[in-house]
Amino acid sequence: MSFNEDDSTTEGSDVVAYNMASEDLHVTGTLVWYYFVCERQVWLMAHQISPDEDDPNIAYGRFLQEISYNREKKEAMVGNSRLDIIEQRDGTIVVSEVKKTSRHEKSATMQLLFYLKELHERGVEAYGELRFPEERRRKTVVLSDESLEELRQVEANIIELIKSDKPPLPVKTKWCRNCGYAEFCWS
Repeated sequence: MSFNEDDSTTEGSDVVAYNMASEDLHVTGTLVWYYFVCERQVWLMAHQISPDEDDPNIAYGRFLQEISYNREKKEAMVGNSRLDIIEQRDGTIVVSEVKKTSRHEKSATMQLLFYLKELHERGVEAYGELRFPEERRRKTVVLSDESLEELRQVEANIIELIKSDKPPLPVKTKWCRNCGYAEFCWS
């Protein structure tokens, strides 16, 4: 099962691995992204419960992913992470993550920092770039000691969350309106 990290798509991204029998857990960029949006979504995704694939936001996100930056190399795999775009500029590796809008900029930034951490742990130094094609805007993201510490805490929190037998109770937020998991929470 694969998911896109964007709030509106679920195709073409990290593979979530959670084997209930063996307790084989690992955190992915997708889970980091959702952690900053909705912890219930993290649990559902980690337990391989798919969102509504017919949701119009999911379909639009897929479309945007396919048409944006189509001249650049897309979807490179690093460990369990699928990077939207990876390229080299002036001898430096740049990892780009494409998002529909900047509404979830914090979660998108943390997701990209997670990918930069994964590369750093493999001896590859890179910086990141968030791309918001509808806004025609880009944001540079650099891994720091502070962001590494925050990511460690987030990863520990995610592991504890997905070890739970039941998902967290639904909490109504402004994001619920466009969520592909709405039926799991509000029907």
